[in-house]
Amino acid sequence: MPDDTQDVISGGHLVAKALKAEGVDRIYTLCGGHIIDIYDGCVDEGIEVVDVRHEQVAAHAADGYARVTGKPGCAVVTAGPGTTDAVTGVANAFRAESPMLLIGGQGAHTQHKMGSLQDLPHVDMMTPITKFAATVPDTARAADMVSMAFRECYHGAPGPSFLEIPRDVLDAKVATDKARVPKAGAYRASTRSPGDPDAVERLADLLVHAEKPAILLGSQVWTTRATEAAVELVRTLNVPAYMNGAGRGTLPPGDPHHFQLSRRYAFSHADVIVIVGTPFDFRMGYGKRLSPDATVVQIDLDYRTVGKNRDIDLGIVGDAGLVLRSVTEAASGRVNGGASRRKEWLDELRAAERTALDKRLPQLRSDASPIHPYRLVSEINDFLTEDSLYIGDGGDIVTFSGQVVQPKSPGHWMDPGPLGTLGVGVPFVLAAKQARPDKEVVALFGDGAFSLTGWDFETLVRYDLPFVGIVGNNSSMNQIRYGQAAKYGKDRERVGNTLGDVRYDEFARMLGGHGEEVRDPADIGPALRRARESGKPSLINVWVDPDAYAPGTMNQTMYK
Repeated sequence: MPDDTQDVISGGHLVAKALKAEGVDRIYTLCGGHIIDIYDGCVDEGIEVVDVRHEQVAAHAADGYARVTGKPGCAVVTAGPGTTDAVTGVANAFRAESPMLLIGGQGAHTQHKMGSLQDLPHVDMMTPITKFAATVPDTARAADMVSMAFRECYHGAPGPSFLEIPRDVLDAKVATDKARVPKAGAYRASTRSPGDPDAVERLADLLVHAEKPAILLGSQVWTTRATEAAVELVRTLNVPAYMNGAGRGTLPPGDPHHFQLSRRYAFSHADVIVIVGTPFDFRMGYGKRLSPDATVVQIDLDYRTVGKNRDIDLGIVGDAGLVLRSVTEAASGRVNGGASRRKEWLDELRAAERTALDKRLPQLRSDASPIHPYRLVSEINDFLTEDSLYIGDGGDIVTFSGQVVQPKSPGHWMDPGPLGTLGVGVPFVLAAKQARPDKEVVALFGDGAFSLTGWDFETLVRYDLPFVGIVGNNSSMNQIRYGQAAKYGKDRERVGNTLGDVRYDEFARMLGGHGEEVRDPADIGPALRRARESGKPSLINVWVDPDAYAPGTMNQTMYK
Protein backbone atom coordinates (compact mmCIF):
# COMPACT_ATOMS: atom_id res chain seq x y z
CA MET A 1 0.00 0.00 0.00
CA PRO A 2 1.26 3.54 -0.74
CA ASP A 3 2.14 5.75 2.21
CA ASP A 4 0.38 9.05 2.90
CA THR A 5 3.12 11.14 1.29
CA GLN A 6 2.88 9.49 -2.15
CA ASP A 7 0.71 10.59 -5.06
CA VAL A 8 -1.87 7.85 -5.49
CA ILE A 9 -4.60 7.00 -7.97
CA SER A 10 -7.50 4.54 -7.92
CA GLY A 11 -8.26 1.83 -10.45
CA GLY A 12 -11.35 3.62 -11.68
CA HIS A 13 -9.39 6.81 -12.33
CA LEU A 14 -6.71 4.83 -14.19
CA VAL A 15 -9.44 3.34 -16.40
CA ALA A 16 -10.76 6.82 -17.15
CA LYS A 17 -7.28 8.07 -18.07
CA ALA A 18 -6.87 5.18 -20.51
CA LEU A 19 -10.29 5.89 -22.05
CA LYS A 20 -9.27 9.52 -22.47
CA ALA A 21 -6.00 8.49 -24.14
CA GLU A 22 -8.02 6.44 -26.67
CA GLY A 23 -10.18 9.46 -27.48
CA VAL A 24 -13.32 8.17 -25.76
CA ASP A 25 -15.47 11.20 -24.97
CA ARG A 26 -18.51 9.41 -23.55
CA ILE A 27 -19.41 6.07 -22.05
CA TYR A 28 -22.82 4.37 -22.13
CA THR A 29 -23.82 2.74 -18.88
CA LEU A 30 -26.40 1.55 -16.38
CA CYS A 31 -25.17 2.16 -12.86
CA GLY A 32 -24.02 -0.51 -10.43
CA GLY A 33 -22.00 -0.59 -7.23
CA HIS A 34 -19.09 -2.44 -8.82
CA ILE A 35 -18.28 0.34 -11.34
CA ILE A 36 -18.90 3.71 -9.69
CA ASP A 37 -15.21 4.54 -9.33
CA ILE A 38 -15.00 4.61 -13.14
CA TYR A 39 -17.72 7.26 -13.13
CA ASP A 40 -15.73 9.34 -10.68
CA GLY A 41 -12.69 9.08 -12.92
CA CYS A 42 -14.71 10.03 -15.98
CA VAL A 43 -15.88 13.21 -14.23
CA ASP A 44 -12.26 14.22 -13.65
CA GLU A 45 -11.27 13.38 -17.25
CA GLY A 46 -14.20 15.22 -18.84
CA ILE A 47 -15.79 12.05 -20.21
CA GLU A 48 -19.60 12.20 -20.40
CA VAL A 49 -21.47 9.46 -18.55
CA VAL A 50 -24.64 8.60 -20.51
CA ASP A 51 -27.03 6.54 -18.40
CA VAL A 52 -29.64 4.30 -20.05
CA ARG A 53 -32.41 1.97 -18.86
CA HIS A 54 -31.01 -1.38 -20.02
CA GLU A 55 -27.47 -2.67 -20.49
CA GLN A 56 -28.31 -4.02 -23.96
CA VAL A 57 -28.97 -0.42 -24.96
CA ALA A 58 -25.60 0.66 -23.54
CA ALA A 59 -23.75 -1.97 -25.58
CA HIS A 60 -25.67 -1.24 -28.79
CA ALA A 61 -25.05 2.48 -28.31
CA ALA A 62 -21.30 1.88 -27.97
CA ASP A 63 -21.43 -0.17 -31.18
CA GLY A 64 -23.41 2.55 -32.95
CA TYR A 65 -21.07 5.27 -31.72
CA ALA A 66 -18.10 3.42 -33.19
CA ARG A 67 -19.82 3.06 -36.55
CA VAL A 68 -20.69 6.75 -36.79
CA THR A 69 -17.44 8.23 -35.50
CA GLY A 70 -14.82 5.72 -36.59
CA LYS A 71 -13.55 5.70 -32.98
CA PRO A 72 -14.11 2.80 -30.58
CA GLY A 73 -17.22 3.01 -28.45
CA CYS A 74 -17.33 2.12 -24.77
CA ALA A 75 -20.00 0.72 -22.48
CA VAL A 76 -19.59 0.18 -18.74
CA VAL A 77 -21.89 -2.20 -16.88
CA THR A 78 -22.03 -3.82 -13.50
CA ALA A 79 -21.30 -7.46 -12.71
CA GLY A 80 -23.55 -10.48 -13.20
CA PRO A 81 -26.87 -9.52 -14.78
CA GLY A 82 -25.45 -6.17 -15.87
CA THR A 83 -22.85 -7.96 -17.97
CA THR A 84 -25.19 -10.70 -19.21
CA ASP A 85 -27.70 -8.04 -20.28
CA ALA A 86 -24.99 -6.57 -22.50
CA VAL A 87 -24.10 -9.86 -24.21
CA THR A 88 -26.45 -9.32 -27.16
CA GLY A 89 -24.98 -5.90 -27.88
CA VAL A 90 -21.44 -7.26 -27.81
CA ALA A 91 -22.38 -10.22 -30.02
CA ASN A 92 -23.98 -7.85 -32.52
CA ALA A 93 -20.80 -5.75 -32.65
CA PHE A 94 -18.75 -8.91 -33.12
CA ARG A 95 -20.67 -10.01 -36.22
CA ALA A 96 -20.82 -6.42 -37.52
CA GLU A 97 -17.05 -5.89 -37.08
CA SER A 98 -17.57 -2.87 -34.86
CA PRO A 99 -14.79 -1.79 -32.45
CA MET A 100 -16.05 -1.28 -28.91
CA LEU A 101 -14.97 -2.01 -25.37
CA LEU A 102 -17.34 -3.40 -22.76
CA ILE A 103 -16.10 -3.00 -19.19
CA GLY A 104 -17.90 -5.17 -16.67
CA GLY A 105 -17.70 -5.22 -12.90
CA GLN A 106 -16.82 -8.29 -10.86
CA GLY A 107 -16.78 -9.32 -7.23
CA ALA A 108 -13.63 -8.70 -5.21
CA HIS A 109 -10.61 -10.95 -5.76
CA THR A 110 -10.66 -11.66 -2.03
CA GLN A 111 -14.16 -13.15 -2.43
CA HIS A 112 -13.32 -15.29 -5.46
CA LYS A 113 -15.45 -18.46 -5.56
CA MET A 114 -17.16 -17.47 -2.30
CA GLY A 115 -20.50 -16.58 -3.89
CA SER A 116 -20.13 -12.81 -3.90
CA LEU A 117 -22.93 -10.59 -5.20
CA GLN A 118 -23.43 -10.94 -8.98
CA ASP A 119 -20.36 -13.14 -9.41
CA LEU A 120 -20.31 -14.97 -12.77
CA PRO A 121 -17.56 -16.24 -15.11
CA HIS A 122 -17.86 -13.22 -17.39
CA VAL A 123 -14.62 -13.79 -19.30
CA ASP A 124 -15.60 -17.35 -20.18
CA MET A 125 -18.94 -16.10 -21.50
CA MET A 126 -17.47 -13.22 -23.47
CA THR A 127 -14.51 -15.00 -25.05
CA PRO A 128 -16.43 -16.54 -28.01
CA ILE A 129 -18.00 -13.19 -29.00
CA THR A 130 -15.04 -10.83 -28.61
CA LYS A 131 -11.59 -10.41 -30.06
CA PHE A 132 -10.16 -10.15 -26.53
CA ALA A 133 -11.55 -10.88 -23.07
CA ALA A 134 -9.62 -10.68 -19.82
CA THR A 135 -9.66 -9.84 -16.13
CA VAL A 136 -7.66 -6.91 -14.80
CA PRO A 137 -5.49 -8.64 -12.17
CA ASP A 138 -4.04 -5.65 -10.35
CA THR A 139 -4.86 -1.97 -9.88
CA ALA A 140 -1.53 -0.85 -11.33
CA ARG A 141 -2.38 -2.70 -14.56
CA ALA A 142 -5.84 -1.12 -15.05
CA ALA A 143 -4.92 1.55 -17.63
CA ASP A 144 -2.47 -0.77 -19.39
CA MET A 145 -5.15 -3.46 -19.76
CA VAL A 146 -7.64 -0.95 -21.16
CA SER A 147 -5.15 0.10 -23.84
CA MET A 148 -4.42 -3.57 -24.56
CA ALA A 149 -8.12 -4.23 -25.06
CA PHE A 150 -8.45 -1.31 -27.48
CA ARG A 151 -5.40 -2.54 -29.39
CA GLU A 152 -6.99 -5.95 -29.82
CA CYS A 153 -10.16 -4.32 -31.19
CA TYR A 154 -8.21 -3.51 -34.35
CA HIS A 155 -6.45 -6.82 -34.94
CA GLY A 156 -7.63 -7.85 -38.43
CA ALA A 157 -11.21 -6.77 -38.99
CA PRO A 158 -12.40 -4.58 -36.08
CA GLY A 159 -14.49 -5.98 -33.27
CA PRO A 160 -15.33 -5.77 -29.56
CA SER A 161 -13.17 -6.43 -26.51
CA PHE A 162 -14.22 -7.14 -22.93
CA LEU A 163 -12.56 -6.40 -19.60
CA GLU A 164 -13.87 -7.40 -16.20
CA ILE A 165 -12.48 -5.49 -13.25
CA PRO A 166 -12.92 -6.88 -9.73
CA ARG A 167 -14.32 -4.38 -7.26
CA ASP A 168 -11.25 -4.36 -4.99
CA VAL A 169 -8.96 -3.84 -8.01
CA LEU A 170 -11.08 -0.93 -9.20
CA ASP A 171 -11.45 0.79 -5.82
CA ALA A 172 -7.88 0.32 -4.56
CA LYS A 173 -5.29 3.07 -4.86
CA VAL A 174 -1.69 2.67 -6.00
CA ALA A 175 1.24 5.01 -6.22
CA THR A 176 1.08 6.86 -9.53
CA ASP A 177 4.67 5.93 -10.36
CA LYS A 178 3.76 2.24 -10.10
CA ALA A 179 0.93 2.42 -12.65
CA ARG A 180 1.53 2.42 -16.39
CA VAL A 181 -0.70 4.92 -18.16
CA PRO A 182 -0.14 4.54 -21.92
CA LYS A 183 0.33 7.80 -23.79
CA ALA A 184 -2.27 8.75 -26.38
CA GLY A 185 -1.19 7.60 -29.83
CA ALA A 186 1.80 5.67 -28.53
CA TYR A 187 0.47 2.19 -27.75
CA ARG A 188 -0.74 0.80 -31.06
CA ALA A 189 0.34 0.97 -34.69
CA SER A 190 -1.66 1.62 -37.82
CA THR A 191 -3.38 -1.50 -39.13
CA ARG A 192 -3.92 -0.05 -42.61
CA SER A 193 -2.42 -2.56 -45.06
CA PRO A 194 -2.28 -1.80 -48.81
CA GLY A 195 -2.43 -5.50 -49.74
CA ASP A 196 -0.05 -7.64 -51.77
CA PRO A 197 1.31 -5.44 -54.63
CA ASP A 198 1.33 -8.37 -57.05
CA ALA A 199 -2.32 -9.13 -56.28
CA VAL A 200 -3.20 -5.44 -56.75
CA GLU A 201 -1.55 -5.47 -60.19
CA ARG A 202 -3.43 -8.62 -61.12
CA LEU A 203 -6.77 -7.10 -60.11
CA ALA A 204 -6.01 -3.98 -62.13
CA ASP A 205 -5.30 -6.18 -65.15
CA LEU A 206 -8.53 -8.14 -64.66
CA LEU A 207 -10.62 -4.96 -64.53
CA VAL A 208 -8.90 -3.38 -67.54
CA HIS A 209 -9.70 -6.41 -69.68
CA ALA A 210 -13.16 -7.17 -68.27
CA GLU A 211 -16.13 -6.76 -70.59
CA LYS A 212 -18.79 -6.92 -67.88
CA PRO A 213 -17.32 -6.15 -64.46
CA ALA A 214 -19.31 -5.47 -61.29
CA ILE A 215 -18.27 -4.46 -57.79
CA LEU A 216 -20.02 -4.83 -54.44
CA LEU A 217 -19.01 -2.23 -51.85
CA GLY A 218 -19.64 -3.67 -48.39
CA SER A 219 -19.50 -2.35 -44.85
CA GLN A 220 -15.70 -2.24 -44.68
CA VAL A 221 -15.74 0.51 -47.31
CA TRP A 222 -17.27 2.73 -44.62
CA THR A 223 -15.29 1.16 -41.75
CA THR A 224 -12.02 2.06 -43.49
CA ARG A 225 -13.42 5.41 -44.71
CA ALA A 226 -12.69 4.33 -48.27
CA THR A 227 -15.47 6.32 -49.96
CA GLU A 228 -13.23 8.51 -52.11
CA ALA A 229 -11.09 5.59 -53.26
CA ALA A 230 -14.16 3.51 -54.13
CA VAL A 231 -15.80 6.33 -56.06
CA GLU A 232 -12.57 7.07 -57.93
CA LEU A 233 -12.23 3.44 -59.01
CA VAL A 234 -15.77 2.95 -60.29
CA ARG A 235 -15.75 6.26 -62.18
CA THR A 236 -12.27 5.92 -63.63
CA LEU A 237 -12.77 2.33 -64.78
CA ASN A 238 -16.51 2.71 -65.52
CA VAL A 239 -17.58 -0.16 -63.26
CA PRO A 240 -21.19 -0.56 -62.02
CA ALA A 241 -21.33 -0.53 -58.23
CA TYR A 242 -23.71 -2.20 -55.80
CA MET A 243 -23.66 -1.45 -52.07
CA ASN A 244 -24.73 -3.29 -48.95
CA GLY A 245 -24.62 -2.74 -45.20
CA ALA A 246 -22.74 0.37 -44.13
CA GLY A 247 -21.41 0.65 -47.69
CA ARG A 248 -24.77 2.04 -48.76
CA GLY A 249 -24.48 5.70 -49.68
CA THR A 250 -20.92 5.38 -51.01
CA LEU A 251 -22.40 6.59 -54.29
CA PRO A 252 -25.46 8.84 -54.16
CA PRO A 253 -28.74 7.86 -55.85
CA GLY A 254 -28.74 9.04 -59.44
CA ASP A 255 -25.01 8.57 -59.92
CA PRO A 256 -24.44 6.79 -63.25
CA HIS A 257 -22.51 4.04 -61.47
CA HIS A 258 -25.02 3.56 -58.63
CA PHE A 259 -27.08 0.38 -59.09
CA GLN A 260 -29.41 -1.40 -56.67
CA LEU A 261 -32.24 -3.44 -58.14
CA SER A 262 -30.26 -5.31 -60.81
CA ARG A 263 -27.72 -6.97 -58.54
CA ARG A 264 -28.90 -10.53 -59.10
CA TYR A 265 -28.89 -9.95 -62.87
CA ALA A 266 -25.41 -8.39 -62.75
CA PHE A 267 -23.90 -11.18 -60.66
CA SER A 268 -25.40 -13.76 -63.01
CA HIS A 269 -23.95 -12.15 -66.16
CA ALA A 270 -20.73 -10.41 -65.10
CA ASP A 271 -17.34 -11.75 -66.16
CA VAL A 272 -15.44 -10.15 -63.26
CA ILE A 273 -17.00 -9.62 -59.81
CA VAL A 274 -15.14 -7.77 -57.05
CA ILE A 275 -16.47 -8.21 -53.51
CA VAL A 276 -15.15 -5.56 -51.13
CA GLY A 277 -15.47 -5.84 -47.37
CA THR A 278 -18.39 -8.23 -47.04
CA PRO A 279 -18.33 -11.98 -46.35
CA PHE A 280 -19.98 -14.76 -48.33
CA ASP A 281 -22.60 -15.23 -45.63
CA PHE A 282 -26.37 -15.70 -45.83
CA ARG A 283 -26.82 -12.23 -47.35
CA MET A 284 -24.71 -13.36 -50.31
CA GLY A 285 -26.25 -16.82 -50.56
CA TYR A 286 -22.91 -18.08 -49.21
CA GLY A 287 -21.39 -17.08 -52.55
CA LYS A 288 -23.70 -19.25 -54.63
CA ARG A 289 -25.46 -16.26 -56.22
CA LEU A 290 -22.36 -15.34 -58.21
CA SER A 291 -21.99 -16.68 -61.74
CA PRO A 292 -19.88 -19.85 -61.74
CA ASP A 293 -18.21 -18.56 -64.89
CA ALA A 294 -17.18 -15.19 -63.43
CA THR A 295 -13.72 -14.35 -62.16
CA VAL A 296 -14.32 -13.57 -58.49
CA VAL A 297 -12.07 -11.31 -56.43
CA GLN A 298 -12.51 -10.74 -52.69
CA ILE A 299 -10.95 -7.89 -50.69
CA ASP A 300 -11.22 -8.00 -46.90
CA LEU A 301 -9.49 -6.85 -43.73
CA ASP A 302 -9.61 -10.36 -42.31
CA TYR A 303 -7.58 -13.17 -43.88
CA ARG A 304 -10.05 -15.73 -42.50
CA THR A 305 -12.94 -14.25 -44.48
CA VAL A 306 -11.28 -14.40 -47.89
CA GLY A 307 -12.38 -17.52 -49.78
CA LYS A 308 -14.66 -18.71 -46.99
CA ASN A 309 -17.76 -20.60 -48.26
CA ARG A 310 -16.81 -20.10 -51.93
CA ASP A 311 -13.71 -20.52 -54.05
CA ILE A 312 -12.25 -17.29 -55.40
CA ASP A 313 -9.83 -16.49 -58.20
CA LEU A 314 -7.98 -13.78 -56.31
CA GLY A 315 -7.95 -12.69 -52.68
CA ILE A 316 -6.48 -9.51 -51.23
CA VAL A 317 -6.16 -8.88 -47.50
CA GLY A 318 -5.96 -5.19 -46.73
CA ASP A 319 -7.58 -1.84 -46.12
CA ALA A 320 -10.30 -1.28 -48.72
CA GLY A 321 -9.34 2.34 -49.36
CA LEU A 322 -5.64 1.67 -49.85
CA VAL A 323 -6.27 -1.38 -52.03
CA LEU A 324 -8.85 0.30 -54.27
CA ARG A 325 -6.73 3.41 -54.69
CA SER A 326 -3.73 1.27 -55.66
CA VAL A 327 -5.82 -0.67 -58.18
CA THR A 328 -7.01 2.56 -59.82
CA GLU A 329 -3.45 3.85 -60.06
CA ALA A 330 -2.21 0.56 -61.50
CA ALA A 331 -4.97 0.53 -64.12
CA SER A 332 -4.66 4.17 -65.17
CA GLY A 333 -3.37 4.71 -68.70
CA ARG A 334 -4.00 1.13 -69.79
CA VAL A 335 -6.21 1.49 -72.86
CA ASN A 336 -8.49 3.90 -71.01
CA GLY A 337 -8.72 1.35 -68.23
CA GLY A 338 -11.19 -0.56 -70.41
CA ALA A 339 -13.79 2.05 -69.50
CA SER A 340 -14.91 2.91 -73.02
CA ARG A 341 -16.04 -0.66 -73.77
CA ARG A 342 -18.53 -0.80 -70.92
CA LYS A 343 -21.25 1.59 -72.02
CA GLU A 344 -23.41 -1.23 -73.39
CA TRP A 345 -22.99 -3.21 -70.15
CA LEU A 346 -24.06 -0.27 -68.01
CA ASP A 347 -27.02 0.37 -70.35
CA GLU A 348 -28.01 -3.29 -70.02
CA LEU A 349 -27.99 -3.05 -66.22
CA ARG A 350 -29.86 0.25 -66.24
CA ALA A 351 -32.59 -1.40 -68.32
CA ALA A 352 -32.78 -4.23 -65.77
CA GLU A 353 -33.12 -1.59 -63.01
CA ARG A 354 -36.02 0.08 -64.84
CA THR A 355 -37.76 -3.26 -65.38
CA ALA A 356 -37.53 -4.07 -61.66
CA LEU A 357 -38.74 -0.60 -60.67
CA ASP A 358 -41.66 -0.66 -63.11
CA LYS A 359 -42.78 -3.99 -61.65
CA ARG A 360 -42.77 -2.53 -58.15
CA LEU A 361 -44.14 0.92 -58.98
CA PRO A 362 -47.84 0.15 -58.34
CA GLN A 363 -47.03 -0.93 -54.78
CA LEU A 364 -44.73 2.06 -54.18
CA ARG A 365 -47.63 4.35 -55.09
CA SER A 366 -50.41 2.22 -53.61
CA ASP A 367 -53.29 4.09 -51.97
CA ALA A 368 -54.51 0.95 -50.22
CA SER A 369 -55.46 0.85 -46.58
CA PRO A 370 -54.00 -0.80 -44.52
CA ILE A 371 -50.94 0.84 -46.00
CA HIS A 372 -48.68 -1.26 -48.19
CA PRO A 373 -45.16 -1.38 -46.68
CA TYR A 374 -43.66 -0.41 -50.05
CA ARG A 375 -45.67 2.83 -49.97
CA LEU A 376 -44.38 3.59 -46.48
CA VAL A 377 -40.71 3.04 -47.30
CA SER A 378 -41.10 4.96 -50.57
CA GLU A 379 -42.41 7.95 -48.63
CA ILE A 380 -39.50 7.67 -46.22
CA ASN A 381 -37.01 7.54 -49.10
CA ASP A 382 -38.53 10.69 -50.61
CA PHE A 383 -38.32 12.39 -47.19
CA LEU A 384 -34.58 11.83 -46.69
CA THR A 385 -32.07 14.61 -47.36
CA GLU A 386 -28.30 14.51 -47.77
CA ASP A 387 -28.06 15.04 -44.01
CA SER A 388 -30.50 12.28 -43.03
CA LEU A 389 -28.85 9.35 -41.28
CA TYR A 390 -31.18 6.37 -41.72
CA ILE A 391 -31.50 3.54 -39.19
CA GLY A 392 -33.41 0.32 -39.85
CA ASP A 393 -34.53 -1.84 -36.92
CA GLY A 394 -36.92 -4.64 -37.75
CA GLY A 395 -37.56 -7.77 -39.73
CA ASP A 396 -39.97 -7.71 -42.65
CA ILE A 397 -40.50 -3.93 -42.68
CA VAL A 398 -36.75 -3.24 -42.83
CA THR A 399 -36.39 -5.87 -45.54
CA PHE A 400 -38.84 -3.78 -47.57
CA SER A 401 -36.80 -0.66 -46.86
CA GLY A 402 -33.56 -2.29 -47.96
CA GLN A 403 -34.91 -2.44 -51.50
CA VAL A 404 -36.17 1.13 -51.61
CA VAL A 405 -34.45 3.45 -49.16
CA GLN A 406 -31.28 4.92 -50.60
CA PRO A 407 -29.12 7.07 -48.30
CA LYS A 408 -27.78 10.10 -50.09
CA SER A 409 -24.40 10.31 -48.33
CA PRO A 410 -21.70 7.89 -47.13
CA GLY A 411 -22.10 6.51 -43.62
CA HIS A 412 -25.78 7.43 -43.52
CA TRP A 413 -27.17 3.88 -43.31
CA MET A 414 -27.24 1.82 -40.12
CA ASP A 415 -28.72 -1.61 -39.55
CA PRO A 416 -27.79 -4.33 -37.05
CA GLY A 417 -25.60 -6.26 -39.48
CA PRO A 418 -25.41 -10.02 -40.04
CA LEU A 419 -26.51 -11.03 -36.52
CA GLY A 420 -29.93 -9.60 -37.40
CA THR A 421 -30.48 -8.26 -33.89
CA LEU A 422 -33.81 -6.59 -33.25
CA GLY A 423 -33.77 -3.68 -30.83
CA VAL A 424 -30.75 -1.74 -32.14
CA GLY A 425 -32.85 1.21 -33.30
CA VAL A 426 -33.26 3.34 -30.17
CA PRO A 427 -29.64 2.85 -29.01
CA PHE A 428 -28.35 3.61 -32.52
CA VAL A 429 -30.45 6.80 -32.52
CA LEU A 430 -28.93 7.72 -29.15
CA ALA A 431 -25.39 7.16 -30.40
CA ALA A 432 -25.86 8.74 -33.81
CA LYS A 433 -27.51 11.89 -32.52
CA GLN A 434 -24.89 12.37 -29.81
CA ALA A 435 -22.03 11.70 -32.22
CA ARG A 436 -23.44 13.87 -34.99
CA PRO A 437 -25.90 16.42 -33.55
CA ASP A 438 -25.77 18.24 -36.89
CA LYS A 439 -27.40 15.29 -38.66
CA GLU A 440 -31.08 14.49 -38.93
CA VAL A 441 -31.69 10.94 -37.71
CA VAL A 442 -34.56 8.98 -39.27
CA ALA A 443 -35.35 5.52 -37.86
CA LEU A 444 -37.76 2.89 -39.13
CA PHE A 445 -38.86 0.29 -36.58
CA GLY A 446 -40.90 -2.84 -36.79
CA ASP A 447 -43.38 -2.88 -33.93
CA GLY A 448 -41.79 -6.02 -32.54
CA ALA A 449 -38.28 -4.58 -32.77
CA PHE A 450 -39.18 -1.29 -31.11
CA SER A 451 -40.72 -3.12 -28.16
CA LEU A 452 -37.39 -4.70 -27.20
CA THR A 453 -35.56 -1.48 -26.28
CA GLY A 454 -38.29 1.13 -26.66
CA TRP A 455 -38.27 2.31 -23.07
CA ASP A 456 -35.03 4.13 -23.79
CA PHE A 457 -37.10 6.50 -25.90
CA GLU A 458 -37.28 8.25 -22.52
CA THR A 459 -33.48 8.51 -22.58
CA LEU A 460 -33.74 10.35 -25.91
CA VAL A 461 -36.27 12.73 -24.36
CA ARG A 462 -34.13 13.19 -21.25
CA TYR A 463 -31.05 14.06 -23.30
CA ASP A 464 -33.09 16.20 -25.73
CA LEU A 465 -32.16 14.24 -28.86
CA PRO A 466 -34.77 14.89 -31.56
CA PHE A 467 -35.24 12.34 -34.32
CA VAL A 468 -37.91 11.19 -36.74
CA GLY A 469 -39.10 7.71 -35.79
CA ILE A 470 -41.57 5.58 -37.74
CA VAL A 471 -43.12 2.34 -36.51
CA GLY A 472 -44.37 0.10 -39.31
CA ASN A 473 -47.08 -1.52 -37.21
CA ASN A 474 -48.72 -4.76 -38.30
CA SER A 475 -49.17 -6.16 -34.77
CA SER A 476 -47.07 -9.14 -35.78
CA MET A 477 -43.63 -10.65 -35.95
CA ASN A 478 -44.40 -10.91 -39.64
CA GLN A 479 -41.14 -12.31 -40.97
CA ILE A 480 -41.55 -15.35 -38.75
CA ARG A 481 -45.28 -15.55 -39.42
CA TYR A 482 -44.58 -15.91 -43.14
CA GLY A 483 -42.23 -18.81 -42.50
CA GLN A 484 -44.75 -20.58 -40.29
CA ALA A 485 -47.46 -20.22 -42.93
CA ALA A 486 -45.11 -21.47 -45.63
CA LYS A 487 -43.97 -24.51 -43.66
CA TYR A 488 -47.05 -25.50 -41.65
CA GLY A 489 -50.04 -23.97 -43.44
CA LYS A 490 -52.28 -20.93 -42.98
CA ASP A 491 -54.17 -22.54 -40.13
CA ARG A 492 -50.94 -22.51 -38.06
CA GLU A 493 -49.49 -19.16 -39.10
CA ARG A 494 -50.52 -17.34 -35.91
CA VAL A 495 -48.57 -19.28 -33.30
CA GLY A 496 -46.29 -17.23 -31.05
CA ASN A 497 -45.98 -14.26 -33.40
CA THR A 498 -49.03 -12.05 -32.87
CA LEU A 499 -48.75 -8.80 -30.91
CA GLY A 500 -51.34 -6.40 -29.56
CA ASP A 501 -52.51 -3.28 -31.43
CA VAL A 502 -50.22 -0.87 -29.59
CA ARG A 503 -50.47 2.89 -30.11
CA TYR A 504 -46.78 3.78 -30.17
CA ASP A 505 -47.68 7.40 -30.91
CA GLU A 506 -49.39 7.60 -27.51
CA PHE A 507 -46.37 5.94 -25.91
CA ALA A 508 -44.13 8.66 -27.37
CA ARG A 509 -46.38 11.44 -26.10
CA MET A 510 -46.56 9.85 -22.65
CA LEU A 511 -42.77 10.06 -22.39
CA GLY A 512 -42.61 13.67 -23.58
CA GLY A 513 -42.03 13.15 -27.28
CA HIS A 514 -44.02 13.83 -30.43
CA GLY A 515 -46.45 11.16 -31.66
CA GLU A 516 -48.91 10.71 -34.52
CA GLU A 517 -51.02 7.90 -35.89
CA VAL A 518 -51.32 7.31 -39.67
CA ARG A 519 -53.82 5.07 -41.42
CA ASP A 520 -54.11 6.84 -44.80
CA PRO A 521 -51.03 6.70 -47.09
CA ALA A 522 -51.64 10.31 -48.13
CA ASP A 523 -50.93 11.34 -44.53
CA ILE A 524 -47.45 9.78 -44.30
CA GLY A 525 -45.52 12.65 -45.88
CA PRO A 526 -47.20 15.43 -43.85
CA ALA A 527 -46.71 13.43 -40.64
CA LEU A 528 -43.00 12.99 -41.38
CA ARG A 529 -42.61 16.72 -41.93
CA ARG A 530 -44.44 17.56 -38.71
CA ALA A 531 -42.19 15.19 -36.80
CA ARG A 532 -39.15 16.91 -38.28
CA GLU A 533 -40.50 20.32 -37.30
CA SER A 534 -41.45 19.23 -33.76
CA GLY A 535 -37.86 19.34 -32.53
CA LYS A 536 -38.59 16.34 -30.30
CA PRO A 537 -37.97 12.61 -30.30
CA SER A 538 -40.92 11.34 -32.34
CA LEU A 539 -42.82 8.22 -33.26
CA ILE A 540 -45.23 8.01 -36.16
CA ASN A 541 -47.36 4.90 -35.76
CA VAL A 542 -48.17 3.73 -39.31
CA TRP A 543 -50.60 0.85 -39.65
CA VAL A 544 -49.28 -1.37 -42.45
CA ASP A 545 -50.84 -4.34 -44.22
CA PRO A 546 -50.07 -7.50 -42.19
CA ASP A 547 -50.60 -9.67 -45.27
CA ALA A 548 -47.89 -8.01 -47.38
CA TYR A 549 -44.47 -9.67 -47.19
CA ALA A 550 -41.13 -8.47 -48.53
CA PRO A 551 -39.57 -10.53 -51.33
CA GLY A 552 -36.49 -10.98 -49.15
CA THR A 553 -38.66 -12.55 -46.46
CA MET A 554 -40.30 -14.93 -48.93
CA ASN A 555 -36.92 -15.94 -50.35
CA GLN A 556 -35.22 -16.77 -47.04
CA THR A 557 -33.55 -20.16 -47.24
CA MET A 558 -34.67 -21.18 -43.72
CA TYR A 559 -38.25 -21.35 -45.01
CA LYS A 560 -37.47 -23.51 -48.03
